[in-house]
Amino acid sequence: MNIQWRDLLRHYLQVVAFCSVIAVLTTAIWPRKSYLVQLGYSLAVGTVTWAVIDFGRYVFDERNCHRDSAGGHGWPKGWRGALLAAVGVACGFFIGEPLGNLLLGDGVVPSAQDSRISLVITLVAGAVGTFYFFTRGKAAALIAERNAAERDASEAKLKLLETQLEPHMLFNTLANLRVLITLDPPRAVQMLDHLNGYLRVTLSGSRSVAHPLSAEFDRLRDYLELMSIRMGPRLRYTLELPDDLRDVPVPPLLLQPLVENSIRHGLEPQVEGGEIVVRARRESKASAGKLQIAIEVRDTGVGLGAAPPSEGGGFGLAQVRERLATVYGARGRLEMAAAADGGTRAVVTFPI
Repeated sequence: MNIQWRDLLRHYLQVVAFCSVIAVLTTAIWPRKSYLVQLGYSLAVGTVTWAVIDFGRYVFDERNCHRDSAGGHGWPKGWRGALLAAVGVACGFFIGEPLGNLLLGDGVVPSAQDSRISLVITLVAGAVGTFYFFTRGKAAALIAERNAAERDASEAKLKLLETQLEPHMLFNTLANLRVLITLDPPRAVQMLDHLNGYLRVTLSGSRSVAHPLSAEFDRLRDYLELMSIRMGPRLRYTLELPDDLRDVPVPPLLLQPLVENSIRHGLEPQVEGGEIVVRARRESKASAGKLQIAIEVRDTGVGLGAAPPSEGGGFGLAQVRERLATVYGARGRLEMAAAADGGTRAVVTFPI
């Protein structure tokens, strides 16, 4: 039984405030007793009612309760909630009222009319309080369901984006492999081995919407090894990942489109090829003082606007931006700029 004590305390403080208002009404009805005495009676009835209802929720199985926004027990569904409310109000009157008389009474037996008025006040107050907490709980349940639906939609969207991107890379690799089988069979076998390892990691990563940044760098290394077989010494690369950032979760295939873009539009149009550096670092957002991660993909290629246009050139970048928007919203962004000493610099930033 996972009792959420903080929520119980918050509910009880609201009950105390409600009882304070009820005590004003009962003081007006029975002015011979002071407000503090009436407040004591009201708290006795309210505390018993609150205890029975709030703790009684945990008697019901979670499957019979609305989903709570904090992940615990919500309000019981259907007749269960009505039964619990009725039992709570009855206990408040038949236990709380005598408890108040025991602690605060002056020994005078209340008249039948006073008992009837007290019963009506208890029923009305119990109904109003129950309705208030029910609507609050129902609203929290709806918010939790909406958040879960949005999360499921985001996961489905990421899966769709990944299935769109995987064939894009795979077809390019198979086309290169077909050429190597004829021209250089040993290198084709080596490329096939790297492709086998890459696909094994990719398929295992496709079962989740996030994996450690170290896994993303490992996958990136496999991809660059595949490209190195095709380009030979024209491709040089460096991967820099600090140890304290290795376990940071990121969406799969976040960096590969940027590296693929650097190769296709930066290094391949250049006869001598060039170098790609992928570097992750932790930085503080000056405006908010929050920590975020910046991953830089820098190449020494021909630079922005210098490469000849090719089909699908903006596909990978669009996928990266959409992945960032899906997972991080406005807090994730991709910036492209010309490097100071030539080439292109892409920087992905998102919060830790």
